[in-house]
Amino acid sequence: MRTAVPPVACVGEPRLTAGFAEYGRLDLAAHEEVHGPIGPMEPAQLLRLAEGMQLKGKGGAGFPFARKLRAVLESCERQDLAAVVVVNASEGEPASWKDKVLLTRAPHLILDGAALAAYALDADEIVIGVADDGVGRDSLMEALEERRMPVLTTIVTVPHRFISGEGGALVNGINGLPHIPPGTKKRSSDSGVSGLPTLLSNAETYAQLAVGARLGPYEYAALGTDDEPGTVLLTVTGAAGRPAVVECTAGMPLRDVLDLCEVPETQGILMGGYHGKWITPEAAETAEVSRKGLAAVGGTLGAGIIIPLGVDTCPLGEAAQVVRYLAGESAGQCGPCKMGLPDLARAVDLAVAGSQPADVVRAAAGEVKGRGACSHPDGTARFALSAIEVFTEDLRMHSTGDGCGRRVKGVMGLPGAPDANPQKLTLDWSRCDGHGLCAHVVPDFIRLDANGYPAFPPTPVPTWLREGALKAVKVCPELALRLAKAE
Repeated sequence: MRTAVPPVACVGEPRLTAGFAEYGRLDLAAHEEVHGPIGPMEPAQLLRLAEGMQLKGKGGAGFPFARKLRAVLESCERQDLAAVVVVNASEGEPASWKDKVLLTRAPHLILDGAALAAYALDADEIVIGVADDGVGRDSLMEALEERRMPVLTTIVTVPHRFISGEGGALVNGINGLPHIPPGTKKRSSDSGVSGLPTLLSNAETYAQLAVGARLGPYEYAALGTDDEPGTVLLTVTGAAGRPAVVECTAGMPLRDVLDLCEVPETQGILMGGYHGKWITPEAAETAEVSRKGLAAVGGTLGAGIIIPLGVDTCPLGEAAQVVRYLAGESAGQCGPCKMGLPDLARAVDLAVAGSQPADVVRAAAGEVKGRGACSHPDGTARFALSAIEVFTEDLRMHSTGDGCGRRVKGVMGLPGAPDANPQKLTLDWSRCDGHGLCAHVVPDFIRLDANGYPAFPPTPVPTWLREGALKAVKVCPELALRLAKAE
Protein backbone atom coordinates (compact mmCIF):
# COMPACT_ATOMS: atom_id res chain seq x y z
CA MET A 1 0.00 0.00 0.00
CA ARG A 2 1.36 3.46 -0.95
CA THR A 3 1.92 5.81 1.96
CA ALA A 4 4.60 8.36 0.99
CA VAL A 5 4.05 11.05 -1.64
CA PRO A 6 7.23 11.74 -3.68
CA PRO A 7 8.95 15.14 -3.78
CA VAL A 8 7.61 17.87 -6.04
CA ALA A 9 9.72 19.90 -8.46
CA CYS A 10 9.02 22.56 -11.06
CA VAL A 11 10.63 23.58 -14.34
CA GLY A 12 9.50 27.10 -15.19
CA GLU A 13 6.64 29.02 -13.57
CA PRO A 14 4.63 27.05 -10.97
CA ARG A 15 0.87 27.15 -11.26
CA LEU A 16 -0.65 23.98 -9.83
CA THR A 17 2.33 23.71 -7.47
CA ALA A 18 2.43 27.41 -6.54
CA GLY A 19 2.94 27.89 -2.80
CA PHE A 20 4.27 24.38 -2.19
CA ALA A 21 7.75 25.65 -1.27
CA GLU A 22 6.35 28.12 1.26
CA TYR A 23 3.47 26.15 2.77
CA GLY A 24 3.94 22.49 1.96
CA ARG A 25 0.21 21.75 2.05
CA LEU A 26 -2.09 24.68 1.28
CA ASP A 27 -4.98 24.98 3.71
CA LEU A 28 -7.83 27.30 2.73
CA ALA A 29 -6.15 30.46 4.01
CA ALA A 30 -2.86 29.69 2.26
CA HIS A 31 -4.72 28.61 -0.89
CA GLU A 32 -6.57 31.93 -1.11
CA GLU A 33 -3.40 33.89 -0.41
CA VAL A 34 -1.46 32.11 -3.17
CA HIS A 35 -4.17 31.77 -5.81
CA GLY A 36 -6.57 34.60 -4.99
CA PRO A 37 -10.38 34.67 -5.03
CA ILE A 38 -12.62 32.86 -7.49
CA GLY A 39 -16.28 33.35 -8.32
CA PRO A 40 -18.98 31.23 -9.99
CA MET A 41 -19.48 31.21 -13.74
CA GLU A 42 -22.55 30.82 -15.91
CA PRO A 43 -22.56 27.92 -18.39
CA ALA A 44 -21.67 29.99 -21.44
CA GLN A 45 -18.87 31.72 -19.56
CA LEU A 46 -17.34 28.44 -18.38
CA LEU A 47 -17.62 26.98 -21.87
CA ARG A 48 -15.76 29.97 -23.34
CA LEU A 49 -13.08 29.60 -20.70
CA ALA A 50 -12.57 25.87 -21.32
CA GLU A 51 -12.46 26.41 -25.07
CA GLY A 52 -10.09 29.38 -24.75
CA MET A 53 -7.78 27.35 -22.50
CA GLN A 54 -7.98 24.42 -24.94
CA LEU A 55 -8.34 22.36 -21.77
CA LYS A 56 -8.07 18.62 -22.34
CA GLY A 57 -8.49 15.77 -19.89
CA LYS A 58 -5.33 14.96 -17.95
CA GLY A 59 -6.20 11.36 -17.14
CA GLY A 60 -4.71 9.94 -20.33
CA ALA A 61 -7.27 10.16 -23.13
CA GLY A 62 -6.94 13.94 -23.61
CA PHE A 63 -10.62 14.52 -24.46
CA PRO A 64 -11.56 18.23 -24.74
CA PHE A 65 -13.20 19.36 -21.49
CA ALA A 66 -15.48 21.88 -23.25
CA ARG A 67 -17.02 19.09 -25.35
CA LYS A 68 -17.76 17.07 -22.20
CA LEU A 69 -19.29 20.12 -20.53
CA ARG A 70 -21.46 20.94 -23.54
CA ALA A 71 -22.60 17.32 -23.87
CA VAL A 72 -23.78 17.28 -20.24
CA LEU A 73 -25.56 20.62 -20.61
CA GLU A 74 -27.40 19.39 -23.71
CA SER A 75 -28.25 16.08 -22.07
CA CYS A 76 -29.69 17.80 -18.99
CA GLU A 77 -31.88 20.01 -21.17
CA ARG A 78 -32.97 17.16 -23.42
CA GLN A 79 -33.87 14.81 -20.57
CA ASP A 80 -34.94 17.50 -18.09
CA LEU A 81 -32.64 16.00 -15.47
CA ALA A 82 -30.14 17.39 -12.99
CA ALA A 83 -26.42 16.80 -13.45
CA VAL A 84 -23.75 15.18 -11.30
CA VAL A 85 -20.09 16.24 -11.28
CA VAL A 86 -17.55 13.44 -10.74
CA VAL A 87 -13.87 13.97 -9.96
CA ASN A 88 -11.71 10.98 -10.81
CA ALA A 89 -8.87 11.15 -8.28
CA SER A 90 -8.54 7.36 -7.96
CA GLU A 91 -5.23 7.21 -9.89
CA GLY A 92 -5.20 3.44 -10.20
CA GLU A 93 -1.90 3.18 -12.09
CA PRO A 94 0.86 2.31 -9.60
CA ALA A 95 3.45 4.43 -11.43
CA SER A 96 1.39 7.64 -11.21
CA TRP A 97 1.47 10.12 -8.34
CA LYS A 98 0.39 13.50 -9.77
CA ASP A 99 -3.21 13.39 -8.56
CA LYS A 100 -2.03 12.18 -5.14
CA VAL A 101 0.18 15.27 -4.94
CA LEU A 102 -2.79 17.53 -5.66
CA LEU A 103 -4.95 15.72 -3.12
CA THR A 104 -2.36 15.95 -0.38
CA ARG A 105 -0.97 19.43 -1.06
CA ALA A 106 -3.46 21.43 -3.17
CA PRO A 107 -6.90 19.92 -2.50
CA HIS A 108 -8.67 23.27 -2.77
CA LEU A 109 -7.66 23.65 -6.43
CA ILE A 110 -9.49 20.40 -7.21
CA LEU A 111 -12.51 21.51 -5.19
CA ASP A 112 -12.51 24.94 -6.89
CA GLY A 113 -12.70 23.33 -10.33
CA ALA A 114 -15.44 20.93 -9.29
CA ALA A 115 -17.42 23.78 -7.72
CA LEU A 116 -17.15 25.83 -10.93
CA ALA A 117 -18.52 22.95 -12.96
CA ALA A 118 -21.30 22.19 -10.45
CA TYR A 119 -22.50 25.80 -10.42
CA ALA A 120 -22.48 26.09 -14.22
CA LEU A 121 -24.40 22.81 -14.58
CA ASP A 122 -26.74 23.52 -11.67
CA ALA A 123 -25.70 20.07 -10.47
CA ASP A 124 -27.26 18.22 -7.56
CA GLU A 125 -24.07 16.61 -6.33
CA ILE A 126 -20.27 16.39 -6.58
CA VAL A 127 -18.70 12.96 -6.11
CA ILE A 128 -14.95 12.54 -5.69
CA GLY A 129 -13.46 9.07 -6.24
CA VAL A 130 -10.26 8.33 -4.31
CA ALA A 131 -8.25 5.10 -4.01
CA ASP A 132 -8.42 2.91 -0.94
CA ASP A 133 -4.65 3.18 -0.43
CA GLY A 134 -5.27 5.98 2.07
CA VAL A 135 -3.18 8.60 0.24
CA GLY A 136 -4.97 11.93 -0.04
CA ARG A 137 -8.33 11.08 1.50
CA ASP A 138 -7.67 12.73 4.87
CA SER A 139 -6.31 15.87 3.21
CA LEU A 140 -9.41 16.07 1.01
CA MET A 141 -11.77 15.60 3.94
CA GLU A 142 -9.95 18.33 5.87
CA ALA A 143 -10.31 20.67 2.90
CA LEU A 144 -14.06 19.97 2.69
CA GLU A 145 -14.43 20.81 6.37
CA GLU A 146 -12.72 24.17 5.79
CA ARG A 147 -15.14 25.46 3.16
CA ARG A 148 -18.69 25.46 1.87
CA MET A 149 -19.28 23.69 -1.41
CA PRO A 150 -22.17 24.82 -3.67
CA VAL A 151 -23.81 21.36 -3.54
CA LEU A 152 -23.58 18.13 -1.57
CA THR A 153 -20.05 16.77 -1.98
CA THR A 154 -19.21 13.18 -1.12
CA ILE A 155 -16.10 11.01 -1.26
CA VAL A 156 -16.27 7.47 -2.65
CA THR A 157 -13.46 4.98 -2.06
CA VAL A 158 -12.30 3.00 -5.06
CA PRO A 159 -10.23 -0.23 -4.99
CA HIS A 160 -6.62 0.58 -5.83
CA ARG A 161 -6.56 -1.41 -9.08
CA PHE A 162 -5.47 -0.33 -12.52
CA ILE A 163 -8.85 -0.98 -14.10
CA SER A 164 -10.80 0.79 -11.32
CA GLY A 165 -9.54 4.16 -12.50
CA GLU A 166 -11.31 3.82 -15.86
CA GLY A 167 -14.20 6.30 -16.07
CA GLY A 168 -16.97 3.75 -16.56
CA ALA A 169 -15.59 1.62 -13.72
CA LEU A 170 -15.67 4.64 -11.40
CA VAL A 171 -19.29 5.40 -12.30
CA ASN A 172 -20.20 1.76 -11.74
CA GLY A 173 -18.54 1.83 -8.33
CA ILE A 174 -20.36 5.02 -7.31
CA ASN A 175 -23.62 3.35 -8.35
CA GLY A 176 -22.90 0.42 -6.06
CA LEU A 177 -21.89 -1.98 -8.84
CA PRO A 178 -18.54 -3.78 -9.17
CA HIS A 179 -15.68 -1.39 -9.84
CA ILE A 180 -15.11 -2.56 -13.41
CA PRO A 181 -15.91 -0.96 -16.79
CA PRO A 182 -19.43 -1.56 -18.13
CA GLY A 183 -19.76 -4.39 -20.63
CA THR A 184 -20.87 -1.97 -23.34
CA LYS A 185 -19.53 1.50 -23.99
CA LYS A 186 -21.88 4.32 -22.99
CA ARG A 187 -21.60 8.03 -22.45
CA SER A 188 -21.67 9.22 -18.87
CA SER A 189 -22.90 12.56 -20.18
CA ASP A 190 -26.18 10.81 -21.04
CA SER A 191 -26.46 8.40 -18.12
CA GLY A 192 -23.89 8.19 -15.37
CA VAL A 193 -24.25 8.41 -11.60
CA SER A 194 -27.80 7.39 -10.60
CA GLY A 195 -28.72 7.47 -14.30
CA LEU A 196 -28.19 11.26 -14.42
CA PRO A 197 -26.10 13.21 -16.92
CA THR A 198 -22.60 13.16 -15.43
CA LEU A 199 -19.56 15.34 -16.01
CA LEU A 200 -16.60 13.05 -15.37
CA SER A 201 -13.01 14.22 -15.50
CA ASN A 202 -9.63 13.77 -13.86
CA ALA A 203 -8.51 15.61 -10.69
CA GLU A 204 -5.76 17.54 -12.46
CA THR A 205 -8.24 18.67 -15.12
CA TYR A 206 -10.43 20.34 -12.49
CA ALA A 207 -7.36 21.91 -10.87
CA GLN A 208 -6.26 23.32 -14.24
CA LEU A 209 -9.79 24.70 -14.72
CA ALA A 210 -9.49 26.51 -11.39
CA VAL A 211 -6.16 28.03 -12.41
CA GLY A 212 -7.57 29.12 -15.77
CA ALA A 213 -10.64 30.69 -14.14
CA ARG A 214 -8.36 33.00 -12.17
CA LEU A 215 -5.97 33.83 -15.00
CA GLY A 216 -8.37 33.92 -17.93
CA PRO A 217 -7.68 32.14 -21.21
CA TYR A 218 -5.17 34.68 -22.54
CA GLU A 219 -2.91 34.78 -19.49
CA TYR A 220 -3.28 31.02 -19.11
CA ALA A 221 -1.93 30.65 -22.66
CA ALA A 222 1.12 32.80 -21.84
CA LEU A 223 2.79 29.48 -20.99
CA GLY A 224 2.91 26.43 -23.23
CA THR A 225 2.42 25.99 -26.95
CA ASP A 226 -0.23 27.28 -29.33
CA ASP A 227 -1.84 23.84 -29.43
CA GLU A 228 -1.35 23.00 -25.74
CA PRO A 229 -1.24 26.04 -23.49
CA GLY A 230 -0.48 25.90 -19.77
CA THR A 231 1.52 23.47 -17.70
CA VAL A 232 1.71 19.70 -17.32
CA LEU A 233 2.11 17.51 -14.25
CA LEU A 234 4.48 14.56 -14.71
CA THR A 235 5.46 11.63 -12.51
CA VAL A 236 9.12 10.71 -13.09
CA THR A 237 10.36 7.48 -11.51
CA GLY A 238 12.31 4.43 -12.73
CA ALA A 239 16.05 5.10 -12.99
CA ALA A 240 15.71 8.74 -11.93
CA GLY A 241 18.20 9.74 -9.24
CA ARG A 242 15.59 12.16 -7.91
CA PRO A 243 12.13 10.69 -8.55
CA ALA A 244 9.53 13.44 -8.39
CA VAL A 245 6.24 14.84 -9.53
CA VAL A 246 7.23 17.67 -11.84
CA GLU A 247 5.20 20.62 -13.09
CA CYS A 248 6.60 21.93 -16.35
CA THR A 249 5.54 24.21 -19.16
CA ALA A 250 3.95 22.35 -22.07
CA GLY A 251 6.38 22.23 -24.98
CA MET A 252 9.49 22.22 -22.77
CA PRO A 253 12.32 19.90 -23.87
CA LEU A 254 11.99 16.49 -22.25
CA ARG A 255 15.74 16.62 -21.60
CA ASP A 256 15.18 19.48 -19.10
CA VAL A 257 12.83 17.30 -17.06
CA LEU A 258 15.19 14.32 -17.19
CA ASP A 259 18.12 16.46 -16.06
CA LEU A 260 16.12 17.92 -13.19
CA CYS A 261 15.32 14.40 -11.98
CA GLU A 262 18.94 13.28 -12.47
CA VAL A 263 18.12 10.57 -14.98
CA PRO A 264 21.33 8.73 -15.98
CA GLU A 265 22.12 7.05 -19.29
CA THR A 266 19.09 5.02 -20.38
CA GLN A 267 18.16 2.17 -22.70
CA GLY A 268 14.71 3.60 -23.31
CA ILE A 269 11.99 5.64 -21.64
CA LEU A 270 8.36 4.68 -21.15
CA MET A 271 6.14 7.68 -21.86
CA GLY A 272 2.51 7.84 -20.74
CA GLY A 273 2.45 4.91 -18.30
CA TYR A 274 1.54 1.24 -18.68
CA HIS A 275 -0.81 2.06 -21.55
CA GLY A 276 1.85 4.28 -23.09
CA LYS A 277 4.77 3.78 -25.49
CA TRP A 278 8.53 3.43 -25.25
CA ILE A 279 10.91 5.88 -26.91
CA THR A 280 14.61 5.51 -27.58
CA PRO A 281 17.33 7.56 -25.79
CA GLU A 282 17.95 9.34 -29.10
CA ALA A 283 14.28 10.34 -29.36
CA ALA A 284 14.35 11.66 -25.79
CA GLU A 285 17.05 14.15 -26.77
CA THR A 286 14.75 15.93 -29.23
CA ALA A 287 11.31 15.34 -27.67
CA GLU A 288 9.11 18.08 -26.26
CA VAL A 289 6.70 17.55 -23.36
CA SER A 290 3.38 17.82 -25.16
CA ARG A 291 1.01 15.44 -26.90
CA LYS A 292 2.13 16.65 -30.30
CA GLY A 293 5.82 16.74 -29.41
CA LEU A 294 5.90 13.23 -27.96
CA ALA A 295 3.82 11.78 -30.79
CA ALA A 296 6.43 13.13 -33.21
CA VAL A 297 9.08 10.82 -31.68
CA GLY A 298 6.80 7.79 -31.30
CA GLY A 299 5.76 8.44 -27.71
CA THR A 300 2.65 9.64 -25.93
CA LEU A 301 1.91 11.97 -23.02
CA GLY A 302 -0.88 9.75 -21.71
CA ALA A 303 -1.30 10.09 -17.96
CA GLY A 304 1.92 12.10 -17.61
CA ILE A 305 4.12 9.19 -16.49
CA ILE A 306 7.82 8.96 -17.38
CA ILE A 307 9.77 5.80 -16.50
CA PRO A 308 13.37 5.76 -17.74
CA LEU A 309 15.25 2.44 -17.69
CA GLY A 310 18.89 2.42 -16.65
CA VAL A 311 21.49 0.41 -18.54
CA ASP A 312 21.84 -2.16 -15.75
CA THR A 313 18.41 -3.81 -16.02
CA CYS A 314 16.83 -6.14 -18.58
CA PRO A 315 14.33 -3.97 -20.51
CA LEU A 316 12.34 -6.83 -21.99
CA GLY A 317 12.15 -8.56 -18.62
CA GLU A 318 10.84 -5.33 -17.06
CA ALA A 319 8.27 -5.00 -19.85
CA ALA A 320 7.18 -8.61 -19.40
CA GLN A 321 6.45 -7.95 -15.72
CA VAL A 322 4.18 -5.06 -16.68
CA VAL A 323 2.30 -7.10 -19.29
CA ARG A 324 1.72 -9.86 -16.73
CA TYR A 325 0.45 -7.25 -14.25
CA LEU A 326 -1.91 -5.73 -16.82
CA ALA A 327 -3.24 -9.18 -17.74
CA GLY A 328 -3.97 -9.76 -14.06
CA GLU A 329 -5.74 -6.39 -13.79
CA SER A 330 -8.28 -7.35 -16.44
CA ALA A 331 -11.95 -6.96 -15.59
CA GLY A 332 -12.39 -10.51 -16.89
CA GLN A 333 -15.73 -9.81 -18.55
CA CYS A 334 -14.87 -9.97 -22.26
CA GLY A 335 -12.86 -12.41 -24.33
CA PRO A 336 -10.03 -10.06 -25.38
CA CYS A 337 -9.31 -9.32 -21.70
CA LYS A 338 -10.13 -12.66 -20.10
CA MET A 339 -8.25 -14.83 -22.58
CA GLY A 340 -6.39 -12.52 -24.94
CA LEU A 341 -4.31 -10.66 -22.36
CA PRO A 342 -2.99 -13.82 -20.64
CA ASP A 343 -2.05 -15.08 -24.11
CA LEU A 344 -0.22 -11.82 -24.79
CA ALA A 345 1.59 -12.05 -21.45
CA ARG A 346 2.58 -15.64 -22.25
CA ALA A 347 3.87 -14.61 -25.69
CA VAL A 348 5.99 -11.80 -24.23
CA ASP A 349 7.39 -14.09 -21.52
CA LEU A 350 8.36 -16.75 -24.02
CA ALA A 351 9.93 -14.19 -26.37
CA VAL A 352 12.04 -12.98 -23.42
CA ALA A 353 12.95 -16.60 -22.66
CA GLY A 354 14.06 -17.04 -26.26
CA SER A 355 11.63 -19.85 -27.05
CA GLN A 356 9.28 -17.91 -29.34
CA PRO A 357 9.83 -15.26 -32.02
CA ALA A 358 8.58 -11.69 -31.73
CA ASP A 359 6.00 -12.41 -34.43
CA VAL A 360 4.04 -14.41 -31.85
CA VAL A 361 3.84 -11.27 -29.67
CA ARG A 362 2.62 -9.25 -32.62
CA ALA A 363 -0.02 -11.85 -33.42
CA ALA A 364 -1.21 -12.03 -29.80
CA ALA A 365 -1.43 -8.23 -29.64
CA GLY A 366 -3.40 -8.17 -32.88
CA GLU A 367 -5.95 -10.56 -31.39
CA VAL A 368 -6.95 -8.07 -28.66
CA LYS A 369 -6.57 -4.67 -30.35
CA GLY A 370 -9.88 -2.87 -30.89
CA ARG A 371 -11.96 -5.73 -29.51
CA GLY A 372 -12.46 -5.03 -25.78
CA ALA A 373 -15.31 -3.52 -23.83
CA CYS A 374 -12.89 -0.82 -22.67
CA SER A 375 -9.47 0.48 -23.70
CA HIS A 376 -7.49 -1.91 -21.48
CA PRO A 377 -6.70 -4.48 -24.22
CA ASP A 378 -5.66 -1.74 -26.66
CA GLY A 379 -3.39 -0.06 -24.12
CA THR A 380 -1.75 -3.33 -23.10
CA ALA A 381 -1.15 -4.33 -26.72
CA ARG A 382 0.32 -0.90 -27.48
CA PHE A 383 2.76 -1.22 -24.57
CA ALA A 384 3.91 -4.73 -25.58
CA LEU A 385 4.35 -3.88 -29.26
CA SER A 386 6.26 -0.71 -28.40
CA ALA A 387 8.66 -2.69 -26.19
CA ILE A 388 9.63 -5.15 -28.92
CA GLU A 389 10.01 -2.30 -31.42
CA VAL A 390 12.30 -0.16 -29.25
CA PHE A 391 14.38 -2.94 -27.66
CA THR A 392 15.15 -4.80 -30.90
CA GLU A 393 18.80 -5.49 -30.05
CA ASP A 394 17.84 -6.94 -26.67
CA LEU A 395 15.20 -9.04 -28.39
CA ARG A 396 17.86 -10.41 -30.75
CA MET A 397 20.07 -11.40 -27.79
CA HIS A 398 17.13 -13.05 -26.03
CA SER A 399 16.20 -14.96 -29.17
CA THR A 400 19.39 -17.00 -28.81
CA GLY A 401 18.15 -18.31 -25.47
CA ASP A 402 21.07 -16.74 -23.59
CA GLY A 403 19.34 -13.46 -22.71
CA CYS A 404 20.95 -10.02 -22.49
CA GLY A 405 22.98 -10.78 -19.36
CA ARG A 406 21.15 -8.23 -17.20
CA ARG A 407 18.77 -9.10 -14.41
CA VAL A 408 15.25 -7.78 -13.92
CA LYS A 409 15.42 -5.28 -11.06
CA GLY A 410 11.71 -4.43 -10.83
CA VAL A 411 11.98 -0.68 -11.47
CA MET A 412 8.62 -0.15 -13.22
CA GLY A 413 6.70 0.85 -10.10
CA LEU A 414 4.61 -2.31 -9.93
CA PRO A 415 2.98 -3.28 -6.64
CA GLY A 416 5.05 -5.72 -4.63
CA ALA A 417 8.65 -6.73 -5.18
CA PRO A 418 10.18 -8.61 -8.10
CA ASP A 419 10.45 -12.38 -7.85
CA ALA A 420 12.47 -12.92 -4.68
CA ASN A 421 13.19 -16.55 -5.49
CA PRO A 422 13.82 -16.96 -9.24
CA GLN A 423 14.17 -20.59 -10.29
CA LYS A 424 15.31 -22.32 -13.45
CA LEU A 425 15.08 -25.85 -14.78
CA THR A 426 18.16 -28.06 -14.90
CA LEU A 427 18.58 -31.47 -16.50
CA ASP A 428 20.80 -34.39 -15.52
CA TRP A 429 21.64 -35.73 -18.98
CA SER A 430 23.01 -38.98 -17.55
CA ARG A 431 19.49 -39.79 -16.32
CA CYS A 432 17.28 -38.44 -19.12
CA ASP A 433 15.90 -41.13 -21.43
CA GLY A 434 13.78 -38.80 -23.57
CA HIS A 435 10.35 -39.88 -22.34
CA GLY A 436 8.95 -36.43 -23.29
CA LEU A 437 6.45 -36.28 -20.41
CA CYS A 438 7.82 -32.93 -19.21
CA ALA A 439 7.08 -31.26 -22.56
CA HIS A 440 3.48 -32.49 -22.40
CA VAL A 441 3.03 -31.03 -18.90
CA VAL A 442 4.47 -27.57 -19.62
CA PRO A 443 4.66 -27.20 -23.43
CA ASP A 444 4.89 -23.40 -23.17
CA PHE A 445 8.38 -23.69 -21.71
CA ILE A 446 9.73 -27.16 -22.54
CA ARG A 447 9.92 -28.39 -26.13
CA LEU A 448 11.28 -31.62 -27.56
CA ASP A 449 14.25 -31.32 -29.90
CA ALA A 450 14.69 -33.27 -33.13
CA ASN A 451 15.87 -36.29 -31.14
CA GLY A 452 12.94 -36.23 -28.74
CA TYR A 453 14.88 -34.82 -25.78
CA PRO A 454 13.70 -31.80 -23.73
CA ALA A 455 14.94 -28.32 -24.63
CA PHE A 456 14.23 -25.20 -22.62
CA PRO A 457 15.76 -21.72 -22.08
CA PRO A 458 18.42 -21.26 -19.39
CA THR A 459 16.54 -18.24 -18.08
CA PRO A 460 14.36 -18.33 -14.92
CA VAL A 461 10.97 -19.98 -15.27
CA PRO A 462 8.24 -17.29 -15.44
CA THR A 463 6.22 -17.17 -12.24
CA TRP A 464 3.01 -18.05 -14.06
CA LEU A 465 4.66 -21.27 -15.34
CA ARG A 466 6.28 -22.20 -12.03
CA GLU A 467 3.50 -24.56 -11.00
CA GLY A 468 3.64 -26.36 -14.37
CA ALA A 469 7.43 -26.68 -14.16
CA LEU A 470 7.11 -28.24 -10.72
CA LYS A 471 4.64 -30.78 -12.08
CA ALA A 472 7.04 -31.58 -14.91
CA VAL A 473 9.75 -32.28 -12.34
CA LYS A 474 7.44 -34.60 -10.45
CA VAL A 475 6.37 -36.65 -13.49
CA CYS A 476 9.91 -37.26 -14.76
CA PRO A 477 10.26 -41.06 -14.35
CA GLU A 478 14.07 -40.92 -14.23
CA LEU A 479 14.26 -37.95 -11.79
CA ALA A 480 16.39 -36.14 -14.37
CA LEU A 481 14.57 -32.79 -14.22
CA ARG A 482 15.11 -30.36 -11.35
CA LEU A 483 14.07 -26.85 -10.29
CA ALA A 484 17.09 -24.97 -8.95
CA LYS A 485 17.65 -21.46 -7.70
CA ALA A 486 18.59 -19.13 -10.54
CA GLU A 487 21.85 -17.28 -9.99
